[in-house]
Amino acid sequence: MMNEEHLKDLITYLKFPSISTDSSYSNDVKDCAEWLTNKMIDKGLESQIYETPGHPIVVGKNKHREGLPTIMIYGHYDVQPADPLDLWESPPFEPRIDEGKIYARGSTDNKGQNLAHLLGLGEIINEEGELPVNVILLVEGEEEIGSPNLGPFLEKYRDELSCDVIAVSDTGMIGPGIGTFTYGLRGIACMEVTLHGPSTDLHSGVFGGSIANPSTAIARIISSLHDSDGKIQVLGFYDDVREIQEWERDAWASLPVNEAETLELTGSSELFGEQGFTDAERRWARPTAEVNGIGGGYQGEGSKTVIPSKSFAKLSFRLVPDQDPEKILKLVQEHLESHLTPGTRIECEFGHSGKAYLMDPQSDYGKAAQNALRETFGCEPALIREGGSIPIVQTFKDVLGADTLLLGLALPDCQIHAPNENFLIKNFYDGIRLNRLLIKEISN
Repeated sequence: MMNEEHLKDLITYLKFPSISTDSSYSNDVKDCAEWLTNKMIDKGLESQIYETPGHPIVVGKNKHREGLPTIMIYGHYDVQPADPLDLWESPPFEPRIDEGKIYARGSTDNKGQNLAHLLGLGEIINEEGELPVNVILLVEGEEEIGSPNLGPFLEKYRDELSCDVIAVSDTGMIGPGIGTFTYGLRGIACMEVTLHGPSTDLHSGVFGGSIANPSTAIARIISSLHDSDGKIQVLGFYDDVREIQEWERDAWASLPVNEAETLELTGSSELFGEQGFTDAERRWARPTAEVNGIGGGYQGEGSKTVIPSKSFAKLSFRLVPDQDPEKILKLVQEHLESHLTPGTRIECEFGHSGKAYLMDPQSDYGKAAQNALRETFGCEPALIREGGSIPIVQTFKDVLGADTLLLGLALPDCQIHAPNENFLIKNFYDGIRLNRLLIKEISN
């Protein structure tokens, strides 16, 4: 049964433009954190706002009792910028309901999902008077900018945040009505490459043919990262890659995901990638090297015949278990340096990184998650890995020693990070029920 008050809470939550990356929204981020802590209190939890050098962290707890398992539930209340605004069919912070979906920035990522957890806890407390487990509800305001202050927060409050298992709903479902347990995430390593040539832009007629063009040179070294089939050519890149297990290949092959769906979702005419692997295997369990941006020289209307003084490329590498981000970045840097055009020099700036995460889905807590998914959705849950990265999940493992159950409710077409982000309202209510069942399973 759909509780209208729950939907009203979601609409209110989504109205906050809690954009963490833009300082002009700092007050909105703070207001959102205050609303959230008050909502935790309203639902029967103790709640506190922790200030950080950036945006606040909100923590809710029940009264902990000895001998009960402790589950931490993690989410984030910050959202991506709404740009480009002209592609939204309705204002991004004025939630709109249409054909069973609610449209707003943050509806899926991650307000709808983390609020479902809170409301599920509130229903149990309202009906039973207390929770059958110890709960820590941790919701941060900096996930969209890489969670710079969450790691130090975990270290500082390690004892207070001690838990047996962690639940996160910040991933997705493979399709409508198919409960999905994500037991692995790819890691990430980012870098920006700047290729320097002449000391200033030059006339391409006067100096062309005698002076190296940094834009041509950066295109050459970037193209050297892959062979014609998409296999990465960096020496040592695959040395530590953990192979896909046979049971995973079989399980993924049986799922209702296929190449046609990928093409439809992406608008691409055909697939391209490393040979010998399926679409799912490439996206979930193989490493990648991607060019996220490239530029240099004149970008305006018409022609300006110059040899630019420098060009740049932004690169990211998705990594799999056993690959070390720092090692990969160094290997890539060595590769790029070995492919320089004479007359150019390279500058590499390393960005954010995080290791891949992998847990045993057949552990006791993994089985509890599967049972909750099975009862919520009425079918066998899909066991998958995810191609994206949530670096804080591995940080949880390193600092708190607890595995994370990734039980996302996002559908493939929910437009996360894009205009017209949306969340299926049915999934919102299913998420409330899923949280209730998960708490029940963990308490047994």
